[in-house]
Amino acid sequence: MTSRTTLIAVAAAQLTANLAGQVVALRRRRAFDVPFMHGSPDHVGRDSWWFGTAYSAPSYMLAAQIWAITRLAAVPDDRARGVLRLFGTGMIAGYLSERFSRQLLTPAGFDPVETPIVAVGLAGAVAMAVVGAQRQVGR
Repeated sequence: MTSRTTLIAVAAAQLTANLAGQVVALRRRRAFDVPFMHGSPDHVGRDSWWFGTAYSAPSYMLAAQIWAITRLAAVPDDRARGVLRLFGTGMIAGYLSERFSRQLLTPAGFDPVETPIVAVGLAGAVAMAVVGAQRQVGR
């Protein structure tokens, strides 16, 4: 598997975790809560557009991630690769700064629905950052 196809696969898995995280956060009213800003459970839907939720990036980032995956699947594209690398790097910080995500990744905070979403999302973000930084093979 080339780094391009690997990046497409991990970015798609990460996107799936983000989308599942958004649905769960909307249903369970899990607003974003990072050290410098918090959302309100009453406004999770509105905040999901610009700030994200406890378990997903903002909607505009998800749309850009869909564009980058689609573009990279069509042709080798350094911009799309760079977008996925940048998003992966940024989402690592997002997952680790999010209070609910940190709690879910501890044994005491395990939730059978939310913990797998966060674990896959964080692992996918790390993989996007690492694979996105590799040079393309077989352009």
